[in-house]
Amino acid sequence: MPGTSRKSAAWRSVSRHVILILAAFGMLYPLIWMAASSFKPDNLIFTQPSLVPSVWDFSNYASGWHALRVDFTTFYKNSFLISALAVIGNLMACSLTAYAFARLNFRFRWFWFAMMMGTLMLPYHVTLVPQYILFLNLGWVNTYLPLVVPRFLAVDAFFIFLMVQFFRGIPREIDEAAIMDGCGPWRIYWRIMLPLSSPVLATAAIFSFIWTYDDFLAPLIYLNDMRQYTVPLALRAFIDSSGGESLYGEMFAMSTLSLLPVFIVFLVFQRLIIRGVALGALKR
Repeated sequence: MPGTSRKSAAWRSVSRHVILILAAFGMLYPLIWMAASSFKPDNLIFTQPSLVPSVWDFSNYASGWHALRVDFTTFYKNSFLISALAVIGNLMACSLTAYAFARLNFRFRWFWFAMMMGTLMLPYHVTLVPQYILFLNLGWVNTYLPLVVPRFLAVDAFFIFLMVQFFRGIPREIDEAAIMDGCGPWRIYWRIMLPLSSPVLATAAIFSFIWTYDDFLAPLIYLNDMRQYTVPLALRAFIDSSGGESLYGEMFAMSTLSLLPVFIVFLVFQRLIIRGVALGALKR
């Protein structure tokens, strides 16, 4: 009967929403617990199971900002500097490489493209030791160069693949018309391909910023001076590995603040992320 079918459809819709809400709460619970713990005194963080603090302590944010030998203003500046340079490097190098693979004809093009795609299957830890030895011999350890320079050499195969798929979806007739007007490969890339590729470039920029800002392992390996620490590396300094007192309240407060840039970027540009991935990876 029509009424019965409408009721069953409504129940299915309600059930799906309830399941999704419960799943979302399960995934967000650690973040909610961390944010709630940032308002608790240290002696109540692990003894009070409630998410709502019985005693609200707002001093963790003020004291946490200046708890280390260097305040968090410096750490945020370092993180934003490295992330901005990484975004610029990835957009420049990866777009040039993707344009070459998608539009130019050169010997062994498919072989080199396959080699590039093969690097996606290599874990970062495989190349960690050779890279460290190389940067150590170059005198780059304890500088930002190991974190920035590789980005200008097209080392992120994921972004190259994403841009290649997008460039292949642009009609070649546009290139042929530009060639007839006297444009060379560089001018076609700069004047035509880049302006048409704003969705995939925005997606690459957003992901590059988020991944670089959240990176913990690379700064841990290459940076030794606290004045050069990034935000994730500074959060580690709140934990005393020698068995002394650890500042959990301040750490949770600064961890909550550290999520805000990533959250804001994702919230503002989420449509560009979805659009860029859809047009880049699924356009063909």
